Amino acid sequence: MQLNKYKNYFFNQLNAIYPETEISSFWSWLTEFYLNKTRIELALNPHQLTDEMKQNFDAALNRLKNQEPIQYILGETYFMDYPFSVSQEVLIPRPETEDLVRWIIEDYREVDGYILDIGTGSGCIAIALELSLGNARVTALDVSEKALKIAKENAKRNQAKVNFIKQDILSTQALNQNYQVIVSNPPYVRELERSKMQKNVLNYEPDLALFVTDDSPLLFYDKIGRLAFRHLKKNGSLYFEINEYLAKETLDLLHKIGFKDVELKKDLYGKDRMIKASL
Repeated sequence: MQLNKYKNYFFNQLNAIYPETEISSFWSWLTEFYLNKTRIELALNPHQLTDEMKQNFDAALNRLKNQEPIQYILGETYFMDYPFSVSQEVLIPRPETEDLVRWIIEDYREVDGYILDIGTGSGCIAIALELSLGNARVTALDVSEKALKIAKENAKRNQAKVNFIKQDILSTQALNQNYQVIVSNPPYVRELERSKMQKNVLNYEPDLALFVTDDSPLLFYDKIGRLAFRHLKKNGSLYFEINEYLAKETLDLLHKIGFKDVELKKDLYGKDRMIKASL
């Protein structure tokens, strides 16, 4: 079958579920992944699908119909231009988290010290920081053994030196050393916000990394904030990705813990998404 003919079929099958721009993005991901061809290369040289290629596209199409994220279908994505393997054991790295990492890089470009990433998931934050900050020594924690396995694979894939540790931060009484930077993108979605979320997130991404109870939505921020207040070095900073609906409450919490300098920053979509707290 001619690729262009299958493309029309692909778009027709999905146009009742997704906007055309998103379908076009899916098509680009799949053709580059399965055919190793860019959009321009395919336009210049019409491609013929073999039976095996068509089976791959058909399988992906069926999963997209069920609103499974394209990143899980392909088993990989990119974060800060680095390739990362992903599965349903970890959150898919997002552009707004890249903004958080860039903020740290801007502030600590010349850092020669220790960095701690709490709740590392795929390892995207820790690995990107280690690769971008040449003298940094990065440690990353996660409670999930399965997530840590993926994070370690990603570190190896990107030739990053990160020390991964299985640890439940909520039961941690003290950190094993002091750090120049502590960063976390912890669970922050309240149960009451489930109804606002898309099916591709609710049905496929891990609840453990997403949700907190309605009566204690800042549980992780409080715990990590108190640990950071005790274990940050002089001139060190704590960075959080936050729930846009709880920005004021998170700011107030960090001030209450004792941080003197707390800064709120918006993400690329104009939402209150990041906080930096310094002693």
